[in-house]
Amino acid sequence: MGKYTKYDEDFKRSLVNLYHGGKTQTALTKEYGVSYSALSKWIKQYSEVRLDDDTIMTAKQIKDLQKRNAQLEEENLILKKAIAIFTPHSNKD
Repeated sequence: MGKYTKYDEDFKRSLVNLYHGGKTQTALTKEYGVSYSALSKWIKQYSEVRLDDDTIMTAKQIKDLQKRNAQLEEENLILKKAIAIFTPHSNKD
């Protein structure tokens, strides 16, 4: 089985910053000994996106928000179903 190295978040962000500063992915992979695919993944994950309101977020933060939004939508649906079950209906309905 291949050797697996765990890199901390600061290291990943620093390589992404170097990439955005003008270094090529090839140069970074040779200099720091990381795989090209790992670096590509980090660039996607930690590159910043500027939103309409000038908020800056990383792809990871956006993904986390999407996950949280899906969780809240599911909870909301469950609560709506619970209200429908526990709310008494009048005979006029």
